[in-house]
Amino acid sequence: MMISGLWLMYLIGAAIRLWLMTNSYGTDYTSKRVEVSTPLNAWKRVQEGVFLHEHGVSVYSGGVFHETPLCLFFGGFLIRSWEAYLAFIFVACDLLTAYLLALVATVYSRQLLVQQKTFVSQYAIDASHLLLKSRSLCSGVLYVAGAYLFCPYTIASCVAKTTTVFGNLVLAAAFACMVKDHAVLFGGLIALSTYQSFYPICLMVPGVLHFTQVQQSKSALVKPLLSFFCTLGVLMVLSAEIAGGWEFLEATYGFILAAPDLTPNIGLFWYFFTEMFEHFRLFFLATFQINAFVYVLPLAIRLRRDPVLLATALLAFTAVFRSYPSLGDVGLYLALLPMWKHLYPFMRQTFIVGCMFVATSVLGPIMYNLWIFNGSANANFYFAVTLAFNTAQIFLVTDLLFAHVKREYHLFNGSKMEVDGVPARLILQ
Repeated sequence: MMISGLWLMYLIGAAIRLWLMTNSYGTDYTSKRVEVSTPLNAWKRVQEGVFLHEHGVSVYSGGVFHETPLCLFFGGFLIRSWEAYLAFIFVACDLLTAYLLALVATVYSRQLLVQQKTFVSQYAIDASHLLLKSRSLCSGVLYVAGAYLFCPYTIASCVAKTTTVFGNLVLAAAFACMVKDHAVLFGGLIALSTYQSFYPICLMVPGVLHFTQVQQSKSALVKPLLSFFCTLGVLMVLSAEIAGGWEFLEATYGFILAAPDLTPNIGLFWYFFTEMFEHFRLFFLATFQINAFVYVLPLAIRLRRDPVLLATALLAFTAVFRSYPSLGDVGLYLALLPMWKHLYPFMRQTFIVGCMFVATSVLGPIMYNLWIFNGSANANFYFAVTLAFNTAQIFLVTDLLFAHVKREYHLFNGSKMEVDGVPARLILQ
């Protein structure tokens, strides 16, 4: 029953994407949306970079192309040999990502049940109603796949043919390798993802935590780290060969860190640095970039027993605080949240967060058109929407983490409470 439901979702998700991609208006509109396409993931920039490279022009000497040399090579291969099938390739990558996320949910659900069986003797007597059920966790697998396949953010990212589709595939494969205990593959995939967009380097922390807890040996620490650095080194050498030198470093990672392109997007960088005085720029730039990594250590200490939740939280924070975020980055971690559907009763801001997501997703394009095309609004209107959108993401992640802490407390300490001196019990609907 569950397998047939998954296949049906895959077919419907593929049909929606192909229908929108064969509609010229759908592809043209989404590829021009600043919420979906950024200077780092736009397919049109890849096409321009390939064209310049084939005509002997240095693609990194200007300000058009900021992808990695391997992306240039891979994009050139797709454009030359598979251009007529690009729509099918992007859709296939999205379907494979959904499959890998469903695999992660399946394995992680089993791990939660094993962990519960290990600690059940330490749980409070009245915490039996909080215990996980295998049927409930299995339904979470369907929700994870459905959340990725039918999320408007991932659909728009696929229809616009952004390179975020490939980035999400690599990250989903890395998550699958982590829960399946493939340390070498995990390190290599995180290196590939870090090579492409820099920020996923923080995911090495939950990966190392997971492998050291499972294997409890020195090799558990050495294998992923050695794989990560070796793979990253090989990728850098190959990139230097493709690009004919090391100038790509400034055009790719330097561009990510310095954020010189202030084209509006769903992030926080562009508005602040448009208004910022030049002599304060370096200080605030460092402050903004540190935000993407400063939460790694405290979250790793608190969530050390649940590396998958830690990795998802870090993925969410980097989606908020990276210099050029897109809706495809947001859709990836949103699809993972149904794995913790047992925490939903402990969450207190779901209605507010849901309303904020819907309102900002609708108002964003409206405010942008009023500002850019109609001239009846200004940058403050659009930035207010993006600020509310990012605030909703922060509320969502922090609410999930607080719910995790609350449930742990009730499991080990019981759910008995007193209201006005009268014993009360937490009842989950």
